Amino acid sequence: MTHTPYDPRDDGAKMDFSAAMSYGDYLRLDALLGQQRPMTGAHDELLFIVQHQISELWMKLALHELEAARAALIAGRMPQMFKMLARVARIFEQLNFAWDVLRTMTPADYTHFRAALGPSSGFQSAQYRMIEYVLGNRNPHLLTPHQHVPDVHAQLRAELARPSLYDEVIRHLVITLEGEDAPIPEPQLDSPHSQLPQVQALWKRVYQDTDTHWQLYELGEKLVDLEEYFRRWRFNHVTTVERVIGFKRGTGGTSGVQYLRRMLSVELFPELWHMRGEL
Repeated sequence: MTHTPYDPRDDGAKMDFSAAMSYGDYLRLDALLGQQRPMTGAHDELLFIVQHQISELWMKLALHELEAARAALIAGRMPQMFKMLARVARIFEQLNFAWDVLRTMTPADYTHFRAALGPSSGFQSAQYRMIEYVLGNRNPHLLTPHQHVPDVHAQLRAELARPSLYDEVIRHLVITLEGEDAPIPEPQLDSPHSQLPQVQALWKRVYQDTDTHWQLYELGEKLVDLEEYFRRWRFNHVTTVERVIGFKRGTGGTSGVQYLRRMLSVELFPELWHMRGEL
């Protein structure tokens, strides 16, 4: 018994794209899928390249959302901001899943192509650096690896000259609770955000009376949610590196696992975490 193959045209599907935009055309898949160029014959090098390129694409979207969230906050469009922050948290969830795939690569697999990387390293990711800068973890010394790309270096330096997302959150918190004339802490432009007792006291007020300050309470929880996913990403990074290279130095010259473990102690929104112990 034979069956006539299903023809999508019977359901109205367009099949001729000689004069129309196709899926591949819209996504520019020829260019996108042509960017994976292993430098060795090692089987796992393609995995390594794809995982990092996908991570960079997710980070591009995270930056798009974070910059829009900051603009929405400044404009007072809080519901839109909340949606964007929630999306960024889920983006970092996807970034976490990517480590699960990379961890299928063993140390033996990695040694077949590691030398081909030269001094290149994820430590040099400009998009990751920008995410940290936008969120408020700012270290001007980390501009140096980007000096060889003037446009990128200028973008990062420009970010250091403006208030971070968390600086803008603090401004909104103070004005909402204390009024337009209340003194606002100076933005911490070129250093990691340090814990401010007066800001922690304001967050404590919010969390002690959530019904009165529901929107600020929701903002605080959105930030904590985002940082939790961000911390998980960092932790998965550490464990993946330790699993694959042990305690060797990173290709970019850092101490590898030791450096990444030090980054685990960084708090993006310290007042929101430390305030919890006072409730």
